[in-house]
Amino acid sequence: MLLFVKMSLLLLWTLMSLCVTAKTSPEQTKTVEFNVKPGGVVHAFSEGIREYECTFTYASQGGTNEQWLMSVGLSEDDKLFSCSVWRPQGKSYLFFTQFKAELKGAKIEYANAFSQTAAAGQRDVPLKPEEFTIGESTVTQKDGKFSAQLSKLTVIGRTGHDEL
Repeated sequence: MLLFVKMSLLLLWTLMSLCVTAKTSPEQTKTVEFNVKPGGVVHAFSEGIREYECTFTYASQGGTNEQWLMSVGLSEDDKLFSCSVWRPQGKSYLFFTQFKAELKGAKIEYANAFSQTAAAGQRDVPLKPEEFTIGESTVTQKDGKFSAQLSKLTVIGRTGHDEL
């Protein structure tokens, strides 16, 4: 429980920092739209800021293309790099057979995945911890445990950037 509280505070601090950064330094944040395509084929989408990059790799089945968003941000002090991938309509109707978010240039300090996002009066519904695994630079589904429902991924990494 204490770990959850600490990680929640870290996430809140990072999001607040990114909001302030967005007002003063637009080159520190970026949100782009992309299509998540069904068909069972592995696809990847990447976005970055300076030397930091987030790549979302996935395979999904069912339905048609869905519009998703990826936001990447760098804290004002360049110490935290964040990446969020989500479906703005709240719930994806695709069944994901696999997913992976990978940060380049940062080590993951916090990550969470959701089967539903807050939209149209709904709330975020996190995946169960046993459905995904968090590594040093990746977040991936756990084969045999993942329920195939994904609507949002949030990852925050420490860049290792030090002032001289």
